[in-house]
Amino acid sequence: MALTMQLFMLVLLPLSSLLPPGAQAGEIIRGHEAKPHSRPYMAYLEIQDGDDSYSCGGFLVSENFVLTAAHCKGDKITVKLGAHNIREREESQQVILVDHQYLHLDYDKEPHNNDIMLLKLAKRAKLNRWVKTINLPHTTKKVKPGTKCSVAGWGRTVAWNILTQATRLQEVDVEVLEDDKCMYRHYNAFTMMCVGDPEKGKDSAKGDSGGPLVCGKTAQGIVSWGPYCPPGVYTRVSTFITWIQETMRRLQP
Repeated sequence: MALTMQLFMLVLLPLSSLLPPGAQAGEIIRGHEAKPHSRPYMAYLEIQDGDDSYSCGGFLVSENFVLTAAHCKGDKITVKLGAHNIREREESQQVILVDHQYLHLDYDKEPHNNDIMLLKLAKRAKLNRWVKTINLPHTTKKVKPGTKCSVAGWGRTVAWNILTQATRLQEVDVEVLEDDKCMYRHYNAFTMMCVGDPEKGKDSAKGDSGGPLVCGKTAQGIVSWGPYCPPGVYTRVSTFITWIQETMRRLQP
């Protein structure tokens, strides 16, 4: 498809101000519609922050916790699970309010370092064929450059110069790159991943911020930030496994 038909924004415009100087929320190109309900771990986040409202992606890691990016925080978050078309009331959908938002204590919004957040749901999700959890990686085990992965979300699209939000889940295949391919000012190889394919024009930041980078059957990254062309930057999930496990264990009812 033509590039102008496949431009997907990670986050709405108010979030652009949270990115490092010279960086944007990212653009997504050459994606396509996902097979309905082929990614049952996906979560769509509706966020209200003061007078602003926007959306992010996320993914279910247990019956009552969703993992997403810290910059997706807000005053009120509603999670939609089991969705393909977010504008329809599908029988598969579960809509659950977020009870508490737990940002990483060392999150720094200026360079987007430690850009990770756990959302505790007000009630447990009902796991079924439409709603499932996804595996997390082992602690500090890095994904090798050259690994083929994918990313999905309901990002914003541009078609014929008209800006709209995708209503059906979109996805794209991407590749993990060497860290030196992301020579951005605030790139941190310990907490971030460099992903994408500039030659093929496939952006590494597919979908809304907070969505998962899936390698095999494991969520290795979280859509975080990047420029208007690939590669993009993801939060490296393996770095935060201990924090995720301890936070969930402490907060379980």
